[in-house]
Amino acid sequence: MNQSEKADHFKSLHVKGTPLVLYNIWDAGGANTLSKAGAAAVATGSWSVAAAHGYDDGEAIPLAFALQIVERIAQATDLPLTVDFEGGYSADPEQVAENTRKVIIAGAVGVNFEDQVVQGDGLYSISTQVARIKAMRKAAESEGVPLFINARTDLFLGTDPAAHPAQVAEAIDRAAAYAEAGADGYFVPRLTDLALIEQIVGQISLPVNVMMMGELASIKEVASAGVARASFGPGPNFSAMSDLTERFNALK
Repeated sequence: MNQSEKADHFKSLHVKGTPLVLYNIWDAGGANTLSKAGAAAVATGSWSVAAAHGYDDGEAIPLAFALQIVERIAQATDLPLTVDFEGGYSADPEQVAENTRKVIIAGAVGVNFEDQVVQGDGLYSISTQVARIKAMRKAAESEGVPLFINARTDLFLGTDPAAHPAQVAEAIDRAAAYAEAGADGYFVPRLTDLALIEQIVGQISLPVNVMMMGELASIKEVASAGVARASFGPGPNFSAMSDLTERFNALK
């Protein structure tokens, strides 16, 4: 498949109730390992990619270096590759568009694109984030690749789970606006209440992506809630580094 065909295939993998499982990797070796294990696609995690190369999360890893990593992963596997692109490395829609072209050229067929202000406070307004998503979509169209834009909302990130029920209405509003702007999926990391997830799934048009953490430990359970994509964020890196530490300590 060429890149455009991979993007179309990647989109087709998002099926409500039969979630695409993405066990996030951070290098070409991880992509190859999962490919041999039967993965349908590969996804990077921003925290993991940064940590693997000695950087903090939050776009601290230079964009040029991050793109080199994306390119190497894309060259190493025939699977569709989606990249955790954080906030697109800019607040400005025009610069987001330029950076989107770069990540497509590097080989990505999908991106996570978040609405929190990276290295700032709070979330972008809905109108501002809509402008950024529109710019990203326009850039993808100019490259001739139907990039899968997984619009991530950080409404639930770093907030008390007790407050999550009151945030669902805004999450649904953001999903509707992001879909109209050109998003293909909707990511709700840190939302772990299955009833709330099911509520969002039932009220938006986009396939919903959850992060498997905390109470979300079963793919079967999130599938029953109608989720179309289940990813693991930094979890695989945490596990790998913990295993490395334990094996080293066992030598002492």
